[in-house]
Amino acid sequence: MNVTLRGHGRCMAGLQHDLMARLCAVEEENMHPVLRLFGIVVVFCVAAIAWIWLGATTRSRTNEQSTTLRGAVTELWGNEQAQKAPVFRFEFVTVHEDVKIETVDGTSKEVRRRVEKNEFQDMSPRSTDLAVHLKQDERRKGLLWYALYDVNFQGSWSYKHEQERAGTMRLLFHFPDAGGLYDDFRFVVNGVDLARRLRPDASGVVSSTLAIRPGDELTLVVGYRSRGLDRWRYLPANGTANLENFRLQMHTDFAEIDFPAGTMSPSKKARDGEGWRLDWDFGQVITGRAMGMVLPQRVQPGEMASTLSYSAPVSLLFFFTVIFVLATLRGIDIHPINYLMLAGAFFAFHLLFGYLADHLSVVDTFIICSAVSMVLVISYLRLVVSPRFAFLEAAGAQLAYLVGFSLAHFWSGFTGLTITIMAIFTLFLMMQLTGRIRWSRALADGNGGNERAAAVPA
Repeated sequence: MNVTLRGHGRCMAGLQHDLMARLCAVEEENMHPVLRLFGIVVVFCVAAIAWIWLGATTRSRTNEQSTTLRGAVTELWGNEQAQKAPVFRFEFVTVHEDVKIETVDGTSKEVRRRVEKNEFQDMSPRSTDLAVHLKQDERRKGLLWYALYDVNFQGSWSYKHEQERAGTMRLLFHFPDAGGLYDDFRFVVNGVDLARRLRPDASGVVSSTLAIRPGDELTLVVGYRSRGLDRWRYLPANGTANLENFRLQMHTDFAEIDFPAGTMSPSKKARDGEGWRLDWDFGQVITGRAMGMVLPQRVQPGEMASTLSYSAPVSLLFFFTVIFVLATLRGIDIHPINYLMLAGAFFAFHLLFGYLADHLSVVDTFIICSAVSMVLVISYLRLVVSPRFAFLEAAGAQLAYLVGFSLAHFWSGFTGLTITIMAIFTLFLMMQLTGRIRWSRALADGNGGNERAAAVPA
């Protein structure tokens, strides 16, 4: 008797369990497609807000580090350098008569006085020959890369005094950065190195004076080794000048070269090992433009992380669209909660990128974050739908719309075009896949509106 009752109890418990399972299944199946779509939209909006917050937080961290660290880097390494041409200042004395009418005891008389006046005139050198070697030395601090460089500057200027009067020639040389470091400094005038005798003033100018007569010639040779940040330029004159026999040869040890805005491009260039040899060579030219070089700029981890976060909702929109259409076509039941988990896996990519980029290179960070996000999505959809759907359809969509979409941001100048092509291709694919769907029926019963809709994969 007890055995019978126990068997009956087990049977009733089994029936209750089966009934509850069927009720849950019916409740799930009866979820209106419009409500399901509304739930997916809510998930997308929540994820978009989270990405905007992450992007703003990352940008704030980057700006704080830039403000704090740039000053420390410039104190340690130096600022952007703009080397001015030396000034050949001819100083002379002119004498003229000063005539005045003076009245003494009611009598006016003419008084002539001899007045001396100190004057000067800035002269142009007869020739300029410059050699500049730039060596890249990048440094990373937190979320920022700094384009530092070593510069070896050697310059030679010649001058012939063609004025009819004698006087003194004052040679003034401006260091590009008053607070910079200049090793092996040389200041050679007519073969005599005066560097040890010179003391720069507060503005970073050294000067030397020598007597000069008509027909005299002089040469000035200056050299030093220094270091700077981002850009190097040579300014041949203040304003527009007439440059005669001008030659500047620049050597770089880096291949990615660019020229500052408002400067002249070189007369010729040629590869020199891993870098370039650039020549500015003019017999005679009138110009007010400088010559220079912009150091290669690395992808900034902080800026990249914030940019990826701000654009992430677009990639998630593409991904959700593909998954929703495939689920509709195949009659696969993917609940809004499942979409929330998928959005979290996408968000994990950008959250991890924002903080891992502090410690690893951008490429390594990108690879690790992509792998982590894809493992999350594939392992989850393997349980929710099926291994085939997870490893084929979902993984392919994630490779395209998360990995590929994010990778497009590394192609400077082609990011917008790449994303546009992806969007057009996605639109074409969705139009072809959904062309036979009757959306009124699909949104009414959720079976895809297509009589050929497949059953839920096992």
